[in-house]
Amino acid sequence: MRPLRLFMLLSLAPVLSVSAQDKQEPYLSIKLEMKRAIERGNHYLKSQQDEEGFWREAKYPAYTALALTAAMRCPSYQKADYIEKGYQWLSQQQKDDGGIYGKGLGTYNTATSIVALVAADDPSYHPAILKARRFLINQQTDWDNKGETDNKYDGGIGYGGSYQHSDLSNTYLSIEALKLSRHIAQDDDSGKQPELNWEAAIDFISRTQNLQETNDLPNTGNDGSFNYFPGNSKAGMRTNADGTKVLRGYGSMSYAALLSMIYAELDENDVRVTAVKDWLSKNFTVKENPGLATKEDPSLGQQGLYYYYHAMAKGLAAANIDQLTLANGKEIDWRNELSNALLSTQLPDGSWVNKNSRWWENDPVLVTAYAVLALEQIYDSIPN
Repeated sequence: MRPLRLFMLLSLAPVLSVSAQDKQEPYLSIKLEMKRAIERGNHYLKSQQDEEGFWREAKYPAYTALALTAAMRCPSYQKADYIEKGYQWLSQQQKDDGGIYGKGLGTYNTATSIVALVAADDPSYHPAILKARRFLINQQTDWDNKGETDNKYDGGIGYGGSYQHSDLSNTYLSIEALKLSRHIAQDDDSGKQPELNWEAAIDFISRTQNLQETNDLPNTGNDGSFNYFPGNSKAGMRTNADGTKVLRGYGSMSYAALLSMIYAELDENDVRVTAVKDWLSKNFTVKENPGLATKEDPSLGQQGLYYYYHAMAKGLAAANIDQLTLANGKEIDWRNELSNALLSTQLPDGSWVNKNSRWWENDPVLVTAYAVLALEQIYDSIPN
């Protein structure tokens, strides 16, 4: 196997206005630090592998998929037995329906596993990838089977099973997996492959945005940020000056939406794209997952912090953004800001962990994988 070094499609590559060498200059030192941190993080993950080949919990293949993707994207990648063993285990978890999961959370585990299998760049995994793609596509919801997005959850993808609604997180992860594996579906000689209803997916994503021009659901704000699913935000509600209550969007879902809209090929000048970019610029921070903290409990901003970092790195790299303009007008280099935040929080054994346990982020295997993948995305997005 050899690593697939292109995280983003070639069509998303930036057109450089200055030489790549000039743009690389500020990163020469920090690239060495990032490379070392990535190697240490992957070494920690290697030490956590079970003898059977999986990571953390066998019933959740996503742990294994994240660790394998981190290993394959390492700048100093070398073929290793533990990686081969991990892929052997992961490929054996595929069900008859095409999903790659153990017990529950079929969408999340399958989407994450597709990304890992694509990263292997091994044609022997193509049949499994195509089966898994079909599973994800079949998870796209059309609640009344009318082929229209007349239900607020239509067009999105949820966890599956007993979860009776779509959500932006599972939709974003599915869109990423389908986009990164699309070349396999197009090039495979086994016949025409099904495709996601991208227009319906955009409709669903739009219904999670606080943007009244494109979302007429109740309690919709107008700042361009994104929520977890239509009518629901993990950040709760806020009261406007006129007494109306609207949903509070937050950082991790806003970056997830940005990446989703880019992969869905929504025009970069579309109001939904420009609005979320504006919100992300004005609310940029690496100290917390913005939008979640409250005056009563500032610690809520630490929820999902490393998921946020990972989504940020992917979203801004895909958007070809180098500098962000903050609310005070100051311009910052997000790559330096994010990489320094990650480098400063790596523990002596090479791991990362979030003291806030929500969304499983007190698990060092999960959080280390998020952190390593974020650093690898930053490293890979620096112009060569």
